[in-house]
Amino acid sequence: MTSGTQATADWALPPQGGPPDDQDGVWRRIVLWWEEFSLQTKLLAIATLVVSLMMTGITFFALNGIQRDAVMNDTRYARDLGLLLAGNVTELVAQEQDRELADVAEKFWRSSRSVRYIFFADPDGVIYLGIPISATPAGGEGELRLNRRLELPDELRRRPQNPLVRQHLTPQGRVIDVFVPLIRNGRYYGVLGLGVNPNETALASAALTREVTVAVFISIWVLVILGAVFNALTITRPVKELLRGVRSIASGNFQARIALPVGGELGELLTGFNAMASQLEAYDEANIEELTAAQVKQQSLIATMADGAILLDAEGRIVLANPTARRLFRWEGRNLEGQELVEELPDLLAIEVHAPLDALLLNGADSEDLRCNVGEPARTLRIVMQAVRDASGESLKGIAVTVQDLTREVELNAAQSRFISNVSHELRTPLFNIKSYVETLYDLGDQLSDEEKREFLGVANAETDRLTRLVNDVLDLSRLESGRAVQFEPMSLRPAMEQTLRTYRLNADEKQVRLELDVHADLPEVLGNWDLLLQVLDNLVGNALKFSRAGGVLALRAYPWPDSCRVELQETTAADGPTCQLTSPLPRLRVEVADTGCGINQTDQERIFDRFYRVENSVHTEVGTGLGLSIVRGILEKHGSKVQMASELEVGTTFWFDLPLQQADADELQLQSERRSLVEQEI
Repeated sequence: MTSGTQATADWALPPQGGPPDDQDGVWRRIVLWWEEFSLQTKLLAIATLVVSLMMTGITFFALNGIQRDAVMNDTRYARDLGLLLAGNVTELVAQEQDRELADVAEKFWRSSRSVRYIFFADPDGVIYLGIPISATPAGGEGELRLNRRLELPDELRRRPQNPLVRQHLTPQGRVIDVFVPLIRNGRYYGVLGLGVNPNETALASAALTREVTVAVFISIWVLVILGAVFNALTITRPVKELLRGVRSIASGNFQARIALPVGGELGELLTGFNAMASQLEAYDEANIEELTAAQVKQQSLIATMADGAILLDAEGRIVLANPTARRLFRWEGRNLEGQELVEELPDLLAIEVHAPLDALLLNGADSEDLRCNVGEPARTLRIVMQAVRDASGESLKGIAVTVQDLTREVELNAAQSRFISNVSHELRTPLFNIKSYVETLYDLGDQLSDEEKREFLGVANAETDRLTRLVNDVLDLSRLESGRAVQFEPMSLRPAMEQTLRTYRLNADEKQVRLELDVHADLPEVLGNWDLLLQVLDNLVGNALKFSRAGGVLALRAYPWPDSCRVELQETTAADGPTCQLTSPLPRLRVEVADTGCGINQTDQERIFDRFYRVENSVHTEVGTGLGLSIVRGILEKHGSKVQMASELEVGTTFWFDLPLQQADADELQLQSERRSLVEQEI
């Protein structure tokens, strides 16, 4: 019995008589855990494992090939660089032109970032030139030479077409050494050494890709295991229902609800989702009207902007264009939505806009700003393009384009520059004359006769008057633009016209121009400002006299306008009275200034009333500031009137304007003046 018991006990024990192996227990638990999964989950896990292994193997083979190719490419590149440099410097080495050799080597070293060093050794292996060791010599030829010896294989000189290439490690990383023998006409002149940095980026990228592949493989396998576990816990259906509800909410259906008898955290999640959907529904109903009103306000703001506004999508197509932009590019009545911007712009402007637009769409730029000229007559436009991105700043959602019409600003700047140039010239000339004559009187007063002194003082006085006129013109224009109210009172215009002609009588006689006054004795009184109207007549008559030639006539006329209204009796019933076929404003007094001078061409007529614009230099030698007619226009606008002109070359020019009669309402004149000023500004 003892022996049998002992035998049974020995049979029951594990091999070698030890305790049960823990590895067998772990393996059995893993097998039982695996058997709990469904067949679909097992197949999914096995397929994922096989695909992961295959993709990992393919990736490793590909990366190894890439690394080998990278090494070969680095070797070929280094060899080609050595042969290229050797071919260019062999003749310099043969002729012992060390300085030229140093310059060529330095330029070659600086032009390539991959070249770490360059050196030259003589046939005995002594290095006499190195870059960057001796790249910038400071003195004579002797300073270009080094004294280091280089040991190279003897067979190197016998195969110049196959230079020696090898790699070695340095504290700064791996370097490819290239040694090329310098042979010319069968004679050996030494060795060119070249150090080239290998493409470490490709090698590091391949290593990183291999590590990422392993990490992805492990992650996929872990996700498969977790998916099987969650599937075993039967959460697929609640998750699908939750996903369906989220999609409904995302599409704008805030009435979506999930009704599943699920407990625990998942049940709380579904309950929270239903509560969130209820709050979103209430919020949507409460704020939809406010959002709509805000959108309408935004669209109205864009539509009423003084600048042009264009909205583009992420592909450069037009989404919205406000009326100002349509007017600037003449897009009125066209359907632009969905059209590419560059195809709708004029050809020359499209060429200028193409590059900045590509910089925003393709290169990731944030904004672009350009100025260009477009249309006929040319207008100066400033186009600002701003990229619109998402909250992260990475994804491009669209482009906002603002178009500003700078034509008026450019013209004003040019006019201001011309004005400053003209005024400075006009100021400098009389000041110089005054200074010259006064200095002469001061230095040579005792040596000059009384007649010469009077002549010098007369010139200084005339130049002083000229300066006074210039300053007065500037001040008058400034007062007119200040917007100060003008006091009107009944006045007779005939004395002002007679005074103006008396003022220019001597100048007219000197130029042999006959002055004529054509005014009725019973001319009605007008409502105006005496000083301002006298200045208008003075400027117009003075300009006309400057344009007149010897033997010409300058006429100043005034008469009521319209002076008659033809009334015809028609066959009508007794209830109908006589009618006037001519429809016109209230009678006014028309004033004309006409000359028989050289006339003004059409181009100058279009700009003659602009501030700082001058015609004088092209037609005669008289000088001026270009402010006279601008002052005339401003004064007449204050009187609710407008100056007009008609001119023909070699025939003459006539300026005319209408003034309100004494019975006119001063407040109405003020209102008309303000309206006319606004219209002129818009034009």
